[in-house]
Amino acid sequence: MSTKPHYPRVLSIAGSDSGGGAGIQADLKTFSALGCYGMTAITAITAQNTQGVRAIHGVPIDVLKSQIEAVLDDIGTDALKIGMLHAPEVVEVVAWAIRHYGIRLVVLDPVMIATSGDRLIAEETVAVLVKELFPLASVVTPNLDEAELLLGHPISNQAELLPAAQALLALGAPAVLLKGGHLAGNQVVDVLQLASGETLELAAPRIDSANVHGTGCTLSSAIAANLALGQELSLAVKNARRYILQAIEAGRAVRTGLGHGPLNHGFAPVAMHLMP
Repeated sequence: MSTKPHYPRVLSIAGSDSGGGAGIQADLKTFSALGCYGMTAITAITAQNTQGVRAIHGVPIDVLKSQIEAVLDDIGTDALKIGMLHAPEVVEVVAWAIRHYGIRLVVLDPVMIATSGDRLIAEETVAVLVKELFPLASVVTPNLDEAELLLGHPISNQAELLPAAQALLALGAPAVLLKGGHLAGNQVVDVLQLASGETLELAAPRIDSANVHGTGCTLSSAIAANLALGQELSLAVKNARRYILQAIEAGRAVRTGLGHGPLNHGFAPVAMHLMP
């Protein structure tokens, strides 16, 4: 067995955003900014910009599986980030890969609705996603829209975040990070609920910015990168949240496109880490 040092490796299985602000593109920028080696398996190609999604083309399932196998048979991974999975068969091949390759650190971002409001997942996929992937994830990171879709009821204020996170936990995940950024108010509050009973409430002043496209992708990727670097989950979430808030602030005054622009992922990149 080789004793040479290696980069911390993170694989993203997600959709491509042609505008570069979300999806695979945001994931790779985040991995690089945090000192990790990023790899991808693309589930779908979107025609997308800062104003919305124009078209979605699913990658054939055999090609998706080949991408995953090509990466994991050769390079391997220390953590996995899962993003847009638009169809049941896509969910099933990802679940197979986690089991087959014994991937322990899995961040599941249940991407269902884009920042623009466009729906990105087929209705029949939601139940399969919960059944197959929630139990295999280290943490699930829904925003409010996604949580409401999963739970079947609205979440209208901060007091409802914790009960909603606990209800999501009951669906089978070992940990849930419920993101409360869509609630009104001067503060953004997220809730991390662990199956152990530990609860962590994370609050920060809201940053006034139109450039928030890809925040969910970026946060889940940052958590995965931090897990690959050896951080335990609570610390990985705290540090990922700090990174994304700084990335939003750094990109706040920049004009990219006519709609919801991207974050500044590269505001303070760190050198690629080496793992022993």
